[in-house]
Amino acid sequence: MGGDLAPSVTVEGALRAHRERGLDVLLVGDEKRLNGELRRFGAEGELRVHHASEVIEMGEHPAQALRKKKDSSLKVCFDLIKAGQVAGMVSAGNSGAVLAGALFILGRLDGVDRPCIGGSLPTVKGRAVLVDMGANVDCTPEQLVQFALMGEVYARKVFGVPKPCVGVVANGEEEGKGTDLTRKAAAALRTDKEVAFHGYVEGKDVFSGEFDVIATDGFTGNVLLKTAEGAVWAFGQLLKRQIKSSPLASAAALLMKSSFDQVRKRVDYEEIGGAPLLGVQGVAMIAHGRSTARAILNALSGAELFAQKHLEEDLGAAARRAAALFTQRAAS
Repeated sequence: MGGDLAPSVTVEGALRAHRERGLDVLLVGDEKRLNGELRRFGAEGELRVHHASEVIEMGEHPAQALRKKKDSSLKVCFDLIKAGQVAGMVSAGNSGAVLAGALFILGRLDGVDRPCIGGSLPTVKGRAVLVDMGANVDCTPEQLVQFALMGEVYARKVFGVPKPCVGVVANGEEEGKGTDLTRKAAAALRTDKEVAFHGYVEGKDVFSGEFDVIATDGFTGNVLLKTAEGAVWAFGQLLKRQIKSSPLASAAALLMKSSFDQVRKRVDYEEIGGAPLLGVQGVAMIAHGRSTARAILNALSGAELFAQKHLEEDLGAAARRAAALFTQRAAS
């Protein structure tokens, strides 16, 4: 029920996930409205519907809304995961409520101090994992190291990178750069023999493909992500204007349409669809508020893949290793 275009696009995306990729999708929300959407798509009875009478709106306080709205679609989703009736959930609604629901209902993995959002950024060599993408505005050095090591697990197990290159966002490459937070986190990561830590990630390096995991606090990560989205949009608009400025440019653009389409696909957030919460007991995928049906389709596929990997043990071990690094440093 959440998202700017819900429930129409969520139902359409779920139908596509079922029809094109064979996913078993349960729609959670207002039964009458959801069945109406299914009829509109000529798919009455094609997907199961679980009724939830309430919706947590985008402007509501996440924790308060979860406590007050016992039959909200978000809470019901988490209750279904907790009961083992579904493998995971996807929502394009209130991301704070998704985080709160995952924490209060599913709980943290053993050893995890704070869960983080594992986003995905396009690079010239593929994709990079961005952690945290917005769950934790403030964090400690130990928490930042947990984000980095959980992101390393995600890159290795889900993206298939054999030995992910890990970095921490800072304002320079030298060890003395950054803040107290980044310096302490980087110092701890340098002592971890199990991870390929390559130092600081400057702004110019984010999309270079030299780093597979980019760790930062949620405030910086969210600004970085939205700046990237805005830059891609602005570049697209400038390119369109330039193409329309002359017949010759328009003709050249037609010849290059296939190449343009491939580039657009690489940088389009809809190709990923959603970002998982790393560090909770279950699968919770946060989709963009402006998600289209294609974004929902890909978010559902991402949630299914994440659930199939059964990463709880690896993510918990990564978080505990981060804690051990700081214990060792304190002892020495």
